[in-house]
Amino acid sequence: MANDEKPALTGRAERQIEAPPQLVWEVLTRLEDWPDWNTDVKWMRFDGPLAPGTEFRWKAGPGTIVSRLDKVEAPNYISWHGRTLTIDAYHEWWLEARDGGTFVRTEEAFFGLLARVLRRSLQKMLDKSFADALDRLAQEAEQRVASG
Repeated sequence: MANDEKPALTGRAERQIEAPPQLVWEVLTRLEDWPDWNTDVKWMRFDGPLAPGTEFRWKAGPGTIVSRLDKVEAPNYISWHGRTLTIDAYHEWWLEARDGGTFVRTEEAFFGLLARVLRRSLQKMLDKSFADALDRLAQEAEQRVASG
């Protein structure tokens, strides 16, 4: 994590996806297409480029999130930080070629007083959101493999 402060909560998830890393990377990093495959994302504004320092705005959950890309190492790693409703978040994704597909791991840490106060409910929401997002990412990538 990039923040030195101890996070109020951290969510993690991982999954094997039966698609090559470059394809999974393409699905994951076409940020403007997130609403097409991830139903948690209501809208996205990303004007590029996919590079550190680029800002994007999106709606997921109760608030609009303003995020900034921190690190981009295609096709293996991407991270960003963002803020919504006084909660600061730091999100990371790792993609690794494994067993003919891609092993994906993601982690997000929430910081701030509101995150501490709402820790239990936010933890449940984050855990479900991550599991769902990885399932949807897998479905989209694997569907692209099947359709050629």
